[in-house]
Amino acid sequence: MDRLFRLGVELLADRELLALVLRTGSQEASALELSDFLLSDCGGFEALAAASHSELLRFPGIGPAKSASLVASVEIGRRLATRPLKRGDRINTARDVYHHFRQRIRCRRQEYFMVLLLDGRNRVISESQISQGTLTASLVHPREVFRPAVRSAAAAIVLVHNHPSGDAAPSAEDLSVTRRLVEAGDVVGIRIVDHVVVAERGFYSFQEHGQMAQ
Repeated sequence: MDRLFRLGVELLADRELLALVLRTGSQEASALELSDFLLSDCGGFEALAAASHSELLRFPGIGPAKSASLVASVEIGRRLATRPLKRGDRINTARDVYHHFRQRIRCRRQEYFMVLLLDGRNRVISESQISQGTLTASLVHPREVFRPAVRSAAAAIVLVHNHPSGDAAPSAEDLSVTRRLVEAGDVVGIRIVDHVVVAERGFYSFQEHGQMAQ
Protein backbone atom coordinates (compact mmCIF):
# COMPACT_ATOMS: atom_id res chain seq x y z
CA MET A 1 0.00 0.00 0.00
CA ASP A 2 2.95 2.31 0.63
CA ARG A 3 3.93 2.07 -3.06
CA LEU A 4 0.40 3.07 -4.06
CA PHE A 5 0.62 6.27 -2.01
CA ARG A 6 4.15 7.06 -3.21
CA LEU A 7 3.87 6.15 -6.89
CA GLY A 8 0.19 6.24 -7.70
CA VAL A 9 -2.03 3.29 -8.56
CA GLU A 10 -1.26 3.48 -12.30
CA LEU A 11 2.39 2.54 -11.70
CA LEU A 12 1.70 -0.58 -9.66
CA ALA A 13 2.38 -3.99 -11.20
CA ASP A 14 -0.47 -6.41 -11.83
CA ARG A 15 0.58 -8.53 -8.85
CA GLU A 16 0.51 -5.48 -6.57
CA LEU A 17 -2.96 -4.41 -7.68
CA LEU A 18 -4.26 -7.92 -7.15
CA ALA A 19 -2.64 -8.10 -3.71
CA LEU A 20 -4.49 -4.92 -2.71
CA VAL A 21 -7.79 -6.54 -3.70
CA LEU A 22 -6.92 -9.68 -1.72
CA ARG A 23 -5.83 -7.47 1.23
CA THR A 24 -4.20 -10.32 3.20
CA GLY A 25 -2.37 -13.53 2.50
CA SER A 26 -2.90 -17.00 3.93
CA GLN A 27 -1.01 -19.05 6.49
CA GLU A 28 1.22 -20.37 3.70
CA ALA A 29 1.68 -17.31 1.48
CA SER A 30 1.65 -13.52 1.52
CA ALA A 31 -0.88 -11.52 -0.50
CA LEU A 32 1.78 -10.89 -3.15
CA GLU A 33 2.63 -14.58 -3.36
CA LEU A 34 -1.06 -15.45 -3.70
CA SER A 35 -1.30 -12.88 -6.48
CA ASP A 36 1.67 -14.39 -8.29
CA PHE A 37 0.12 -17.85 -8.03
CA LEU A 38 -3.29 -16.72 -9.29
CA LEU A 39 -1.90 -14.78 -12.24
CA SER A 40 0.47 -17.59 -13.19
CA ASP A 41 -2.07 -20.37 -12.87
CA CYS A 42 -4.83 -18.47 -14.71
CA GLY A 43 -2.55 -16.98 -17.33
CA GLY A 44 -3.21 -13.32 -16.58
CA PHE A 45 -5.93 -10.89 -15.60
CA GLU A 46 -8.31 -11.70 -18.44
CA ALA A 47 -8.59 -15.40 -17.62
CA LEU A 48 -8.76 -14.61 -13.91
CA ALA A 49 -11.61 -12.19 -14.60
CA ALA A 50 -13.57 -14.98 -16.30
CA ALA A 51 -13.35 -17.28 -13.26
CA SER A 52 -16.51 -17.77 -11.24
CA HIS A 53 -16.84 -17.57 -7.47
CA SER A 54 -16.83 -21.37 -7.16
CA GLU A 55 -13.78 -21.69 -9.44
CA LEU A 56 -11.82 -19.16 -7.40
CA LEU A 57 -12.54 -21.09 -4.21
CA ARG A 58 -10.54 -24.02 -5.59
CA PHE A 59 -7.30 -22.05 -5.38
CA PRO A 60 -5.27 -22.58 -2.18
CA GLY A 61 -5.53 -19.57 0.11
CA ILE A 62 -8.68 -18.21 -1.53
CA GLY A 63 -11.71 -18.36 0.76
CA PRO A 64 -15.22 -16.94 0.36
CA ALA A 65 -14.23 -13.38 1.37
CA LYS A 66 -11.27 -13.14 -1.04
CA SER A 67 -13.27 -14.75 -3.84
CA ALA A 68 -16.14 -12.30 -3.29
CA SER A 69 -13.72 -9.34 -3.39
CA LEU A 70 -12.22 -10.56 -6.67
CA VAL A 71 -15.59 -11.20 -8.32
CA ALA A 72 -16.95 -7.82 -7.18
CA SER A 73 -13.84 -5.96 -8.39
CA VAL A 74 -14.08 -7.61 -11.81
CA GLU A 75 -17.77 -6.72 -12.10
CA ILE A 76 -17.08 -3.08 -11.18
CA GLY A 77 -14.43 -2.99 -13.92
CA ARG A 78 -16.83 -4.48 -16.45
CA ARG A 79 -19.51 -1.93 -15.67
CA LEU A 80 -17.09 0.98 -15.88
CA ALA A 81 -15.70 -0.29 -19.20
CA THR A 82 -19.14 -0.48 -20.77
CA ARG A 83 -20.84 2.73 -21.80
CA PRO A 84 -24.38 2.01 -20.68
CA LEU A 85 -27.09 2.32 -23.26
CA LYS A 86 -29.52 4.94 -22.09
CA ARG A 87 -33.21 5.11 -22.82
CA GLY A 88 -33.52 6.88 -26.15
CA ASP A 89 -30.12 5.81 -27.56
CA ARG A 90 -30.48 4.67 -31.15
CA ILE A 91 -29.27 1.26 -32.31
CA ASN A 92 -28.10 1.54 -35.92
CA THR A 93 -25.89 -1.51 -36.46
CA ALA A 94 -24.91 -4.84 -34.95
CA ARG A 95 -21.60 -3.27 -34.01
CA ASP A 96 -23.47 -0.85 -31.72
CA VAL A 97 -24.92 -3.87 -29.93
CA TYR A 98 -21.53 -5.60 -29.78
CA HIS A 99 -19.79 -2.56 -28.29
CA HIS A 100 -22.42 -2.36 -25.57
CA PHE A 101 -22.32 -6.01 -24.53
CA ARG A 102 -18.78 -7.18 -25.28
CA GLN A 103 -17.13 -6.31 -21.97
CA ARG A 104 -20.02 -7.76 -20.00
CA ILE A 105 -20.57 -11.13 -21.63
CA ARG A 106 -17.86 -11.97 -24.17
CA CYS A 107 -15.59 -13.73 -21.65
CA ARG A 108 -18.29 -15.38 -19.56
CA ARG A 109 -17.93 -19.13 -19.00
CA GLN A 110 -21.67 -19.66 -19.49
CA GLU A 111 -23.99 -18.50 -22.23
CA TYR A 112 -26.17 -15.49 -21.38
CA PHE A 113 -29.22 -14.68 -23.50
CA MET A 114 -30.39 -11.06 -23.46
CA VAL A 115 -32.97 -8.97 -25.27
CA LEU A 116 -32.63 -5.29 -26.09
CA LEU A 117 -36.04 -3.62 -26.19
CA LEU A 118 -36.56 -0.91 -28.84
CA ASP A 119 -39.28 1.55 -29.77
CA GLY A 120 -40.56 2.12 -33.31
CA ARG A 121 -37.50 4.22 -34.20
CA ASN A 122 -34.97 1.65 -32.97
CA ARG A 123 -34.33 3.66 -29.80
CA VAL A 124 -33.49 1.81 -26.60
CA ILE A 125 -36.22 1.31 -24.02
CA SER A 126 -34.36 -1.14 -21.77
CA GLU A 127 -32.68 -4.54 -21.74
CA SER A 128 -33.54 -7.82 -20.05
CA GLN A 129 -31.67 -11.06 -19.30
CA ILE A 130 -33.73 -14.07 -20.36
CA SER A 131 -31.57 -17.07 -19.48
CA GLN A 132 -28.18 -18.28 -18.33
CA GLY A 133 -26.79 -21.57 -19.61
CA THR A 134 -26.46 -23.41 -22.91
CA LEU A 135 -28.76 -21.90 -25.52
CA THR A 136 -31.62 -24.33 -26.16
CA ALA A 137 -35.24 -24.04 -27.19
CA SER A 138 -36.29 -25.09 -23.68
CA LEU A 139 -34.30 -22.29 -22.01
CA VAL A 140 -35.22 -19.60 -24.54
CA HIS A 141 -38.99 -19.92 -24.79
CA PRO A 142 -40.86 -17.28 -26.82
CA ARG A 143 -43.05 -16.53 -23.81
CA GLU A 144 -40.02 -15.50 -21.73
CA VAL A 145 -38.39 -13.59 -24.59
CA PHE A 146 -41.43 -11.49 -25.49
CA ARG A 147 -42.83 -10.93 -21.98
CA PRO A 148 -40.56 -7.92 -21.19
CA ALA A 149 -41.21 -6.53 -24.68
CA VAL A 150 -44.97 -6.69 -24.19
CA ARG A 151 -44.72 -5.11 -20.74
CA SER A 152 -42.61 -2.25 -22.11
CA ALA A 153 -44.75 -1.81 -25.24
CA ALA A 154 -41.63 -2.39 -27.35
CA ALA A 155 -42.04 -2.30 -31.13
CA ALA A 156 -38.95 -4.39 -31.77
CA ILE A 157 -36.20 -6.33 -30.02
CA VAL A 158 -32.61 -7.39 -30.62
CA LEU A 159 -31.56 -10.84 -29.42
CA VAL A 160 -28.07 -11.07 -27.92
CA HIS A 161 -26.10 -13.98 -26.53
CA ASN A 162 -22.45 -14.90 -26.03
CA HIS A 163 -20.30 -17.86 -27.07
CA PRO A 164 -17.84 -18.85 -24.31
CA SER A 165 -15.83 -20.80 -26.92
CA GLY A 166 -14.61 -17.50 -28.38
CA ASP A 167 -16.02 -18.32 -31.84
CA ALA A 168 -19.01 -16.16 -32.80
CA ALA A 169 -20.22 -18.43 -35.63
CA PRO A 170 -23.81 -19.57 -34.91
CA SER A 171 -24.56 -23.17 -34.03
CA ALA A 172 -27.41 -25.23 -35.45
CA GLU A 173 -29.28 -24.61 -32.19
CA ASP A 174 -28.73 -20.85 -32.55
CA LEU A 175 -30.28 -20.96 -36.02
CA SER A 176 -33.21 -23.07 -34.85
CA VAL A 177 -33.96 -20.86 -31.83
CA THR A 178 -33.74 -17.72 -33.95
CA ARG A 179 -36.17 -19.04 -36.57
CA ARG A 180 -38.61 -20.02 -33.85
CA LEU A 181 -38.44 -16.61 -32.20
CA VAL A 182 -38.82 -14.73 -35.50
CA GLU A 183 -41.99 -16.73 -36.19
CA ALA A 184 -43.29 -15.98 -32.69
CA GLY A 185 -42.50 -12.29 -33.16
CA ASP A 186 -44.61 -12.21 -36.31
CA VAL A 187 -47.52 -13.68 -34.35
CA VAL A 188 -47.35 -11.17 -31.48
CA GLY A 189 -46.48 -8.22 -33.72
CA ILE A 190 -43.01 -7.53 -32.31
CA ARG A 191 -40.23 -7.41 -34.88
CA ILE A 192 -36.85 -9.02 -34.20
CA VAL A 193 -34.32 -6.63 -35.71
CA ASP A 194 -31.27 -8.86 -35.31
CA HIS A 195 -29.66 -11.63 -33.32
CA VAL A 196 -26.09 -10.74 -32.37
CA VAL A 197 -23.66 -13.38 -31.08
CA VAL A 198 -20.88 -11.86 -28.96
CA ALA A 199 -17.57 -13.70 -28.54
CA GLU A 200 -13.95 -13.11 -27.65
CA ARG A 201 -12.96 -13.00 -31.33
CA GLY A 202 -15.69 -10.64 -32.52
CA PHE A 203 -19.40 -10.89 -33.23
CA TYR A 204 -21.88 -12.41 -35.67
CA SER A 205 -24.99 -10.63 -36.93
CA PHE A 206 -27.84 -12.75 -38.26
CA GLN A 207 -29.23 -9.66 -40.00
CA GLU A 208 -25.97 -8.87 -41.79
CA HIS A 209 -25.77 -12.48 -43.00
CA GLY A 210 -29.34 -12.49 -44.29
CA GLN A 211 -30.57 -15.00 -41.71
CA MET A 212 -33.46 -13.13 -40.11
CA ALA A 213 -36.08 -14.23 -42.64
CA GLN A 214 -38.21 -17.28 -41.82
